[in-house]
Amino acid sequence: MADHFDKRLDPTKLVPGAKSVVSVLLNYYPEKQQEYELAPQISKYAFGKDYHLVIKEKLKTLAQFIEENIGEVHGRAFVDSAPVMDKAWAKRSGLGWVGKNTNLIHPREGSFFFIGELILDLELEPDGPIKDYCGTCTACLDACPTDALIAPYQIDASRCISYLTIELKDEIPNEFKGKMENWAFGCDICQDICPWNRFSKPHSEPDFEPDADLLGMKKSDWEEITEEVFKELFSNSAVKRTKFEGLKRNLRFLNSSEETLPKPA
Repeated sequence: MADHFDKRLDPTKLVPGAKSVVSVLLNYYPEKQQEYELAPQISKYAFGKDYHLVIKEKLKTLAQFIEENIGEVHGRAFVDSAPVMDKAWAKRSGLGWVGKNTNLIHPREGSFFFIGELILDLELEPDGPIKDYCGTCTACLDACPTDALIAPYQIDASRCISYLTIELKDEIPNEFKGKMENWAFGCDICQDICPWNRFSKPHSEPDFEPDADLLGMKKSDWEEITEEVFKELFSNSAVKRTKFEGLKRNLRFLNSSEETLPKPA
C-alpha cells in the first residue's frame, strides 16, 4: 500500500477510464468450528479454499454478466491483489461501517466476510454510506490480548496476532509470550467478541467447507504435523501463506509461551 499511494486514491491508475467501483461481500462464517479448544487455532477465513481464488472467479462471472446485459465494459477484478482500499470503498458503497476493531461491519450480517471489487469504465449511480452503529461499545478493544487496538478505529498492525502469525517473517517478539490466546494462524478475537456478529449466519459456499481432518486435529496433531501433512491439508488454503516453517515457528512460540506461564497453585 505504501509503495502505491497514488493508486490507493485514484482507481483510474489501476483501470484507465474507470468510473465506478463495485464492491461485493462474500460470507465465510463456518457452521462448524475446530473441535478441540486446547488445540492451536486458525482463523475461520482460512478453513476452506483460498478466498482469492474463489472470489476472483465470482467477480469474473459478474463482469461477464454485466457485459452480456449492458454491452462492452472494460475493467478489472480485485481481491487483495492490488493497492485497493477494500474497506474504504465498501464503506462508501453502504455495505457496512468500519467498526472500532477496524473491520467492516454489516448491521444484519456481522463482519465475517471477504471484500472484493470490480473497477469499471461504466457510469453507475452510487449507493451511499450507512451510519456507524458501534455506539459506546468497546468490547473489541477490551478483548484484544496484545493491545493492537490502540484506540477506537485505530490498530497497530505490528501488534496484531494476525500480523505476527502470518506477515511477520522474523521470530515473534518475546513480549507477546502468553498473549497469543492459542492462535497459530490469524486471529478472530475482535470479531468473535463483537455483538454484531450474533447475526452471522453460516455460509453456503462449498469451496469454504473445512476439511474434517483439520477440524478434528488435537494439540498433539498440530505439534507433530509434518510438511507432507501441511501440504495435503493446506494446498488450496490461505494457511500456505505462512509456509510450513512459519507455522512451525508459530507452534513453537505457543509452546514456549505455555512453559513461561505461572503454574496454578
